[in-house]
Amino acid sequence: MPRIRAASVAEHRTMQRQALLDAARSLLSDGGTEALTFPALAERTGLARSSVYEYFRSRAAVVEALCATDFPVWAAEVEAAMEAAETPRDKIEAYVRTQLTLVGDRRHRAVVAISAGELDAGAREKIRAAHGGLVAMVVAALSGLGHPEPRLTAMLLQGIVDAAVRRIDLGAAEAPAEIVTAAVDMALHGVSR
Repeated sequence: MPRIRAASVAEHRTMQRQALLDAARSLLSDGGTEALTFPALAERTGLARSSVYEYFRSRAAVVEALCATDFPVWAAEVEAAMEAAETPRDKIEAYVRTQLTLVGDRRHRAVVAISAGELDAGAREKIRAAHGGLVAMVVAALSGLGHPEPRLTAMLLQGIVDAAVRRIDLGAAEAPAEIVTAAVDMALHGVSR
């Protein structure tokens, strides 16, 4: 009997932790990093604030958990789109377009909000490593196009994506579809069309 009880306690803790991460995603998506507070997490989940600290010691710990959970899922979607593309050029377009299409997804919005916030060195390093994995995906496509500096170009390409994400998140005057098209054009053709 104690084994069943231990399993149910572990399941309960897993469910509570997931509820806290879901609440954190919503808070980040709706209000940015300023909205991610332990009192807000407690209110959204119905837990006491002291209970939130049993799961996460700090905001940075929440951020690290979200990155560990959400970024691989998001990156897998980008990778799948690239794998479905036939030519290196199509793979680059898929890389840019898929990331920008995911901007409206709560997981993505949370990752973007997280990366803009004040984080400890460990959380920053995890985000850098995750972004490095994204950049590595496009290096092969750039090499396939015969690019002399595929790693550097991949980093700059990600800069285009990041700038477009910020533009979409700011609610710019242009429609999101226009921003996506402009970013894809810039990625594939540079500033001259």
